[in-house]
Amino acid sequence: MHEIGKISAIEAIYRRRAVREYTPQEVERDTVRKLLDAAVQAPSASNRQPWSFAVIQDRDLLADYSTQIKASFPASVESERFELQYRDMLGFPDFNVFYNAGTLIVVYAHGPAPGLLEECCFAAQNLMLAACELGLGTCPIGFARPWFGLAATKAKLGIPSQYEVVLPITLGYPTAEPPATKRKEPEILAWKR
Repeated sequence: MHEIGKISAIEAIYRRRAVREYTPQEVERDTVRKLLDAAVQAPSASNRQPWSFAVIQDRDLLADYSTQIKASFPASVESERFELQYRDMLGFPDFNVFYNAGTLIVVYAHGPAPGLLEECCFAAQNLMLAACELGLGTCPIGFARPWFGLAATKAKLGIPSQYEVVLPITLGYPTAEPPATKRKEPEILAWKR
């Protein structure tokens, strides 16, 4: 693990990995607030700041949501290939969609206007990089997007119906720093001088 608060933005970009194993240590409210403050520094067209957040730190609720998400998975998949890749994993009774993280932050957009989802993704990336800098781990959870977009789920969480789910992100203290994965070289389609 790196020393907390001692890495640059570039180092955070290169070190940030999807964390799928967390310690039981709870992420404090002040730390979550610091991450949300970093998230909202993201750029947005005309400074419209289209992001909102739901923070869930109730482990029992997260476990219940995980069970319900796994049960609804076949109905929510977008492609058969995707389903085959993950069906076995989601079929394990002990598998938790949130990897037993004690905190989940769900990024929502204030409606479906063009560009809002992308701007909310900028905020999500800020949050994940700031978490890395603080020694925390994150993982975007695509399986959970359909669940947090359901009218019933939004109603239970107090999310206005017109808000669109962008990305659920687990947050916690990693048990270990995941190894780096090889990245492809940038595909440069044009470079005119």
